[in-house]
Amino acid sequence: MLTTACVAVSGLASGLAFVLGYGLARTLGRRQGPPERRRADDATFTTLHVAAMAAPALRAGLDRDSARKAVRHLRTLLGTQAVAITSVDAALAWEGPCTGDVLTHARATLAAGRAQVFPGEPHGAVVVPLTVAGSVVGALAAFDDQVSAALVRTVTEVGRWVSGQLELAELDSSRRRATEAEMRALRAQISPHFVYNALTTIASFVRTDPRRARELLLDFADFSRYALRRARDFTTLADELTCVDRYLLLERARFGDRLRFSMQVSPEVLPVPVPFLCLQPLVENAIKHGMRDRGGLGEVRVVVRDAGLEAHITVEDDGAGMDPECARRLLDEDPAREGSGIGLANVDLRLRQIYGDGYGLVVETGLGAGTKVRLRVPKTRPGSM
Repeated sequence: MLTTACVAVSGLASGLAFVLGYGLARTLGRRQGPPERRRADDATFTTLHVAAMAAPALRAGLDRDSARKAVRHLRTLLGTQAVAITSVDAALAWEGPCTGDVLTHARATLAAGRAQVFPGEPHGAVVVPLTVAGSVVGALAAFDDQVSAALVRTVTEVGRWVSGQLELAELDSSRRRATEAEMRALRAQISPHFVYNALTTIASFVRTDPRRARELLLDFADFSRYALRRARDFTTLADELTCVDRYLLLERARFGDRLRFSMQVSPEVLPVPVPFLCLQPLVENAIKHGMRDRGGLGEVRVVVRDAGLEAHITVEDDGAGMDPECARRLLDEDPAREGSGIGLANVDLRLRQIYGDGYGLVVETGLGAGTKVRLRVPKTRPGSM
């Protein structure tokens, strides 16, 4: 029977599997004859399929559009005459002949904070609250001519499942807001000294070499457009390297022949997704620390290699280097510390958060030995497999 088959479904909560089986048995029994004629595996597949059809809409949050898309699937799961979804103050969507006062029933249920049964003719109603993070956000109402204890359990379990999907939607929204806030903070940390120095350098060419000034201004515009664009989790390695190239051109204009740089890139890795602004801070650090103790002379090398399932990246300078303990402190400092710039700590933290602790920065340095910063990134974006 459908109920027995759905109890055994792996991957859904047992209570939800039971009640979904109950609802589908009612639906299929009405439309296609006795449930005994259906194979158990067909019932299991149908249960999971219909639940999967409702989930994407609910994962978008609770509003009229998502409720409208989900309600017809919820009616199939419950197998009742009608189903309605409400917010705390409005009826959002319904499927079937809702003969009762949906909003009045919902308000009574929200006030009680638990499932409520409303007898009526020709249809009674079972209404359960929908909650997110402990707060009631709406109600799920099922209308049918047979309001039994089994139906109450069915609607209650489906309501819990819907609440779970809405909870995931809120978590997704919170994660997006946190990411956008992090990117806004990241853009704000772009060194104001670099901006000042770049504009000052461009201004110095306005009279002596207007053509060069125009080229540098366009480079600065390209760099700023990329660095200050709308927040995104990832970009391509090609775009990140273009940003680095524009940054180096501006710094080269400032330092002249005192700064040398080279980039060696395997073309196979250019489409690889990487965290936004993960390379430019490493290059900035190489120039800042690499040239500081060498009278403004230095070379920066960026090498990107194809390494099978990963891309391996090194940013190296031939500067004075530093004590390894100093390098460790750079990685351990607070990424949000005012005046710290984006810095190594910020990049290291983001890499570890995204890919795991095994993907943090590796800094090789020593007094008089220059500094090499290594990182590796998988070619496949996390969560895309």
